[in-house]
Amino acid sequence: MDESITTTTTSPSSSSLPPPPPLPPSEEPEPKKLKMSTTTTSDDEETTVTDPNCTDRKPRYKRRKIAIFLAYCGVGYQGMQKNPGAKTIEADLEEALFQSGGIPEPDRGNPKRFDWARSARTDKGVSAVGQVVSGRFYVDPPGFIERLNSHLPNQIRVFGFKRVTNSFSAKKFCDRRRYVYLIPVFALDPNAHPDRESVLASLGSENELSKCLECPDRGRKVFGVMGRHKIPIELDINGNDVVVTQTETTEIKSGVVVNTDGIENENIEVEPKASGGEGVVETGVSEEDGSGLVKGSNGDGKDGKAGKERVFSYGEKEKEKFNRILSRYVGTHNFHNFTTRTKAEDPAAKRFIISFDANVVVNVEGLDFVKCEVVGQSFMLHQIRKMVGLAVAVMRTGAPETLIDVALQKDVNFTAPTAPEVGLYLDECFFTSYNQKWNDTHEEISMKDYVEEAEEFKMKQIYSHIGSTEQKEGSVGIWLHSLNHRNYPDLNYLEANKVSNNGQAESAALPTVPVESAPIESIA
Repeated sequence: MDESITTTTTSPSSSSLPPPPPLPPSEEPEPKKLKMSTTTTSDDEETTVTDPNCTDRKPRYKRRKIAIFLAYCGVGYQGMQKNPGAKTIEADLEEALFQSGGIPEPDRGNPKRFDWARSARTDKGVSAVGQVVSGRFYVDPPGFIERLNSHLPNQIRVFGFKRVTNSFSAKKFCDRRRYVYLIPVFALDPNAHPDRESVLASLGSENELSKCLECPDRGRKVFGVMGRHKIPIELDINGNDVVVTQTETTEIKSGVVVNTDGIENENIEVEPKASGGEGVVETGVSEEDGSGLVKGSNGDGKDGKAGKERVFSYGEKEKEKFNRILSRYVGTHNFHNFTTRTKAEDPAAKRFIISFDANVVVNVEGLDFVKCEVVGQSFMLHQIRKMVGLAVAVMRTGAPETLIDVALQKDVNFTAPTAPEVGLYLDECFFTSYNQKWNDTHEEISMKDYVEEAEEFKMKQIYSHIGSTEQKEGSVGIWLHSLNHRNYPDLNYLEANKVSNNGQAESAALPTVPVESAPIESIA
């Protein structure tokens, strides 16, 4: 007889179970550590190569994505960007990175291998105080900046570096750039360094101007001058050049060469006398008195008017006018007339200028300079120099300020003067959006940590070069002599094309044909 056996399983009562373990106390997550520029971090240590047959262990370092802060004086260089066959800042910097161990031999000469990028391309002869470049480099062991500077010339100086994200690019992440142009105060004086036409037109009038005898009239062929052999010439009543015969004598009268017939000759060069007599004419030097006024824009204590003492200063009236002229560039405009090889239809011709002002006067090497600061998203080749050149021309020649509005029009071809490159330098690059996004994990990309070093380099290398160059060569003074309606007929654009002072055409205006082609330089 089969019996079914049923077994019942009873679970123990809940009272007999052991109590559950206590929950661990809630802990707040540790904040993320900033990736500092001090080589390796605790979770990012160097790796070593292990060889059982070798007792020595050589460290093998990792590449780091970094942003490098540097400054340079652009004299003698063909710009920032590397260009085969030309001496550039990037070429010297890349070689220094290789010599200091930042770039391995296989990557030498191939910037794409180490993700190279620059925040700004400076033109030929243009300097920089706050340039930023980025890439993947070997920054260990400690002392990377010292090794890098040891392989660079004195006119290039690296201040430091900071760790950045893997996607960082000094070019793409730069929000805006600030450039500074130092223009001598005398350049804004209409009577300083007058052009040839102004001198000829003033002869015999009450406001007679004198030619700067030591400032050659560039951009004009002078008959009779061949190399070092200079044949004296004079101007006839029609303004034509004729050779002065040996029987004619000359004398200095009020800073102008005059022959025995009473005809003034502006083209004869007068050798300075050892005794410092009447034949000595110094140019390009200004003196400052206690009131901050500049005496003698031509350097001879006179204003270009024969025998008349005058004083010119960048006062409130001049400052207000010059800033008003510069403010016309602010905003989004078509700058095809302010660069080369860029057509008006090209979208790259449109640029956004955030601010442009000139409120500070600095004294360098005994000369007063107006500090013109322009901030924009990006700039094209020669753009800032042409912007300054046209603004100075409007300030000096008395052309309507609306001439700048006309030059910014898309359907107008306009030849704008180009100011010398020596006074321009890149002041700082800004990365506002990047810093706001990555401020919790990465260091701020700015020049705040290198202000003192940058200021010292700027005064020692850049400012001294700008001041001494103007004192010795007078580059701005020579340029001012060419700043006239003969070389730049578009300065008369409003009158020639019947355009009112508000920039509106009274009749169909024909575009002018540029008479001067800008020299082709490497894009930098």
